[in-house]
Order: sequence, then C-alpha cells, then structure tokens
Amino acid sequence: MDSEEMKRRTKQFAINVGILTQGLPESQINRAYCNQIIRSSSSVGANYRASRRAKSNADFINKLKIVEEEMDESLFFLELLEVFNQPLKEKITTLHLEGETLLRIIVASIISSRK
Repeated sequence: MDSEEMKRRTKQFAINVGILTQGLPESQINRAYCNQIIRSSSSVGANYRASRRAKSNADFINKLKIVEEEMDESLFFLELLEVFNQPLKEKITTLHLEGETLLRIIVASIISSRK
C-alpha cells in the first residue's frame, strides 16, 4: 500500500470513529470514552501525515511510533465502547478490524524502516 492510500485510510478511520460516536446514546461513560477516542483516532491520521514529512529515518520511525500508540489507544476505547453499547457491536467490530489492519501495517513499516 502506498503512502497516499494509507493517508486516505487513516483519515477515513477517524471519520468513521466520529460518525460512530455521533450515533451513540448519551451517557457519562460514552461521553468520556468518545472524547478519548475522537482525539486518539484523529491523531493517528495527523501523525501519519507528519511522518511523511520526517527529516530523517529516525524522525520517521519516531513519528510512526506515535501513530502506533495512538492506534492502540483507539482500539482500546473501541473495545470499551463495545462493552457499553452492545446494540452497535457489529459496527464497532468492523471499525476495530480496520484499526487492527492499520496497526499491523504501521508496525510492519516501523520494522522495515529499522533495517
């Protein structure tokens, strides 16, 4: 997958998370978790874009490590949202699978960049 496709997919992931959060019932738990996942999922795309403008290979790897952490955090909050929003389990699971796929791509990029 090329960098433009990855930029598109990380942006779409953030958009899909935003759409999901808008459709969740109002509750204290959803509000707290939604605030967190909106920040982490949008950070994935923003930091991936920043990695494409890295000044060195070390800078590139450091920026991708941030992307990895933010995606892992996004997956965690998707898991929590699923527990408290069982009627939306299928939608949340679909988003989680896309996040896992993106995370694998990111980790593979980090590993290959270290060689």
